[in-house]
Amino acid sequence: MNKKPIKERIILGIDPGTTVMGYGVIRETGKELSLISMGVVKLNHLDDHGLKLQRIFQKTSALIKEYLPDCVALEAPFYGKNIQVMLKLGRAQGVAMAAALDQDIPIFEYSPRKIKQSVTGNGNSSKEQVAAMLKTLMKFDESPQFLDATDGLAVAVCHAFQGNLGGGGGGKKNYSGWGAFVKDSSNSGWVSGV
Repeated sequence: MNKKPIKERIILGIDPGTTVMGYGVIRETGKELSLISMGVVKLNHLDDHGLKLQRIFQKTSALIKEYLPDCVALEAPFYGKNIQVMLKLGRAQGVAMAAALDQDIPIFEYSPRKIKQSVTGNGNSSKEQVAAMLKTLMKFDESPQFLDATDGLAVAVCHAFQGNLGGGGGGKKNYSGWGAFVKDSSNSGWVSGV
């Protein structure tokens, strides 16, 4: 009797931010998920926005080098009333995306509502409710210092729950490299001169 090999992959989830960036790394083996690591990158000690972006790129690159993820899932910036905050979050997400794309690692984006819905069943869940559900799902006891760590972990778990082994669909953006990202961005008018 031939058994199909169980698919395994490492997913890096990132909750980009310019004060604190949260991340979570999980292993998906078949339908089983296990926690590898989670944590935060504190950026509030840096005054210059450019230095914060550089640190996000460097730390994301270091996480990729250490854990060798098969894909990177990111929380997309939410739409708010403060355009300056949205621009800064978009830049933070962009440099994290660039770090993954630079290593030819596919990236996926999910809205905050989709992430909460996937983890808790309720798209309006609080950060605390998401963290509590993750403690149960991923079987860990310690409470992270910052909820941003569990937010990053939630992005990774959300991606795993989509059953996505590489293709797009399901209301998320997916890019397999710089070429795909630039092509989609130029078609949407987001990147000009390409």
